[in-house]
Amino acid sequence: MQKSKHFIIDFDSTFTQVEALDILGEITLEGNPLKDHKLKRIKEVTDLGMEGKLSFRESLEERINLLEAHRDHLPLLVERLKKRVSTSFKRNKEFIRKNAHQFYILSNGFKEFIIPVVAEYGIEAKNVYANDFEFDLNGNIVGFNRDNVLSSNMGKPKQIKALKLTGEVHVLGDGFTDYEIKQAGFANTFYAFTENVKRARVIENADFEAPDLDEVFYQNNMERAFSYPKSRIKVLLLENIHEHAVKKLREEGYQVSVYSSGMSEDELIEAIKDVSILGIRSKTQVTQKVIKKAKRLLAIGAFCIGTNQIDVLEAQKKGIAVFNAPYSNTRSVVELVIAEIILLMRNLLNKVPQMHEGVWNKTATNSFEIRGKTLGIIGYGNIGSQLSIIAEAMGMKVIYYDLVEKLGLGNASPCESMDELISKSDVITIHVDGRTENDHLIDEKEFELMKDGVIFLNLSRGHVVNYAALRKAILSGKVGGTGVDVFPLEPMSNADEFVSELRGLPNTLLTPHIGGSTLEAQKNIANFVPSRIMDYINTGSTSNTVNFPEIVLPMLQNAHRFIHLHRNEPGVLAKINNILASNELNVVGQYLKTNEHIGYVITDVDRIYEPIVIEELKNIKETIRFRVLY
Repeated sequence: MQKSKHFIIDFDSTFTQVEALDILGEITLEGNPLKDHKLKRIKEVTDLGMEGKLSFRESLEERINLLEAHRDHLPLLVERLKKRVSTSFKRNKEFIRKNAHQFYILSNGFKEFIIPVVAEYGIEAKNVYANDFEFDLNGNIVGFNRDNVLSSNMGKPKQIKALKLTGEVHVLGDGFTDYEIKQAGFANTFYAFTENVKRARVIENADFEAPDLDEVFYQNNMERAFSYPKSRIKVLLLENIHEHAVKKLREEGYQVSVYSSGMSEDELIEAIKDVSILGIRSKTQVTQKVIKKAKRLLAIGAFCIGTNQIDVLEAQKKGIAVFNAPYSNTRSVVELVIAEIILLMRNLLNKVPQMHEGVWNKTATNSFEIRGKTLGIIGYGNIGSQLSIIAEAMGMKVIYYDLVEKLGLGNASPCESMDELISKSDVITIHVDGRTENDHLIDEKEFELMKDGVIFLNLSRGHVVNYAALRKAILSGKVGGTGVDVFPLEPMSNADEFVSELRGLPNTLLTPHIGGSTLEAQKNIANFVPSRIMDYINTGSTSNTVNFPEIVLPMLQNAHRFIHLHRNEPGVLAKINNILASNELNVVGQYLKTNEHIGYVITDVDRIYEPIVIEELKNIKETIRFRVLY
């Protein structure tokens, strides 16, 4: 027979994110000229008590004296505390309510504000053990009940001893007084709760560190808000990904590590061993070798448009979802293209340095308006199509070429071939993806077809242009000006030297892959990519993935979700449903989508089933990856 489990939970900085007396001080000392000084001292005394460096009674006495509190302050305190319940407790509210008899609040705080806060979570007053305020005739808080065992040193162990609990006793708290219960021999396990505050002395004495309540429930094999604690999910972000993404992922509860530059293949293999989510930009190459070594990897986020730096097919075979940001930096790239066209056509790259050298060269030679010029766009995707609208609004004639037939926006006209576009354009700009078929898309032959003095830009991928051929075309005068933002080999970090055959050439604008590097674009990307990844982790939704069948799923409602990723072979869905039927599972929803290589089946079932079901689904021979969500 399974032993009963009792969870002894501290209130301040555990059940709530804050110390209640600190908040009470903010209320009672409002307008007091000594407010900041007193609040600082209250916090100091609290910390000393929590770390065991000051006796609890001494700590409590000093804090009460500093507060200058009244009974009428308590309702406002309760309302503020209700809003500051710890995130993981809010997440597990329904489970706590359902199993409230297993939860005890044991606090050196006060019943007057604890009971109304925890009542919303189903925890009855009889399961709350805490101190009592003492009031004078005018309602002022003047002290505490000294007969209450929790007002004394070692009060918590004494209180637990008096309860005479049978079964397992697990203590969850952030202070040394919580550890004293385990130290005295009245608990099986002490969890140092670190969701809100970390105290080194408490952690070093704990059996386990619990970054959230999910971790405690997971270790005890109990029902919880999430099937797997988010605090166990490790995220690695490379290449200076925007701090907004870091913040967003940490707020979700993940362990996030940040690395400022890219990594070599060997460095990444070592770093990724226990990582579940990888975030990169354009420099880091996620090769087949890397993916094969990534045993825990669930998702890769490319915080940019392209994904050619990732072996997406190998990721697909391993059941790793790849996400990118196809729209988030579109406007930034377009604006840079427009800026470069104007700079190059006005020959400003030559004139500006001359001015700094004291040379006054006022002439219209080789300076042109962009109005009336023909802009040729190779690749009419998100960037190319938006560029065409803005360029046309500025008076340019726009023509375009794309492998896929696309309707031109505004007055933009398609060309039947790339050669046609190249021969007609005064300005040529490339906006294609990084597929290998685009290697040296623009080579000597293409430069020969261009008009003399053409303006040429590449803000797509470094390998789509033969830069040796471009250098030759610049020096011969065939290309009158060029703007290049991407290169076949780019430095791994800002500390490394940039090497290129294009350095030092006339009217040549070189930029360090900054087409999408505006604060607006990076923040948009930092919001978009983590959101897609979190949807995938939390619900199984594959919206905007580049290598999985796309399914948008609702949030789970009172069900468990089986996610089955498999090789796209006949009969797999039948095998899945036969297993569900033979185990008499009630299916409340099912979703299926396939592509050329893989199938993606999501099945929502009633929460009660035997563990054998999961083993049987995992053992379907076509299975690539299986997850359970709830």
